[in-house]
Amino acid sequence: MNLQPATAHGKLDEKQRRALISLLADDDQNVYQTVRQKIISYGPASVPWLREHTLSNDPVLRRRAREIDGHFARQAADTELLAFCLNQGEDFDLEQSVLLLSRTQYPEINPEAYSALLDEYAGELRDRLDLNGDPGQILRAINEYLFLELKFTGDEHNFYDPANSYFSQVLDRRTGNPISLSLVYLLLARRLRLPMTIIGLPVHFLCRYQSSRAELFIDAFRGGRLMTKADCINRVLQLRQRFDESSLAPVSSRRILLRICAHLHQIYTQRKSADQVERLQRYLVALAK
Repeated sequence: MNLQPATAHGKLDEKQRRALISLLADDDQNVYQTVRQKIISYGPASVPWLREHTLSNDPVLRRRAREIDGHFARQAADTELLAFCLNQGEDFDLEQSVLLLSRTQYPEINPEAYSALLDEYAGELRDRLDLNGDPGQILRAINEYLFLELKFTGDEHNFYDPANSYFSQVLDRRTGNPISLSLVYLLLARRLRLPMTIIGLPVHFLCRYQSSRAELFIDAFRGGRLMTKADCINRVLQLRQRFDESSLAPVSSRRILLRICAHLHQIYTQRKSADQVERLQRYLVALAK
């Protein structure tokens, strides 16, 4: 394969672009991989002229153009998340951060659409709740809506599915792990101006409702089960873990995102996904600063 050298400043002229596109759908995988790397080597400047081929009538060309376009989009999302982690304090916008993390794996998502979905859920709850009423009744009504009506559920069978840690996927599939489902609960509660935080027990994430009238803990992974402080202590002790009062302290946005990324890092390490491990390691380093 003989591709002419790039023009000045690393740009490709129209003839060179056509040559690359004509080879992008080649049946020879070696040719395709070479062309793919060639296009990627020119960086995001390749995106505008490549993107038109994501709508090609040739299914092979269309699929490969979309894959490369997705590569650049994930790369851009990766850069954006890293900058966010490095430039924010301890209590940053948690909703924005978990949607930024989702875009590093699913760059096609529209974060504003997921925020609008949460707005819709909160609006439905606001019409149903007496927000000045009994805290237990408020939480039970939220549980009925989230876990019985919308059918959000803890993923007991595929707990280590990476999708359970990407917030967009949790909202799409309505299933997740303890921390991601606690996030759904927390972000709805914030929209309703309820006194809610997330706590990180040694073995489990919970939400905590605390006001002058009541202190209750919510296990979003188990259908919103309501718990007392004594229940939390007993759970920790039953699992032979050490309990102290700091276990019930609110977890900052930075620590929450750090735990999500650490969980994903563990999953990808077990799966021997080297590129994913490297990506998550960068986030962990940025969050630890």
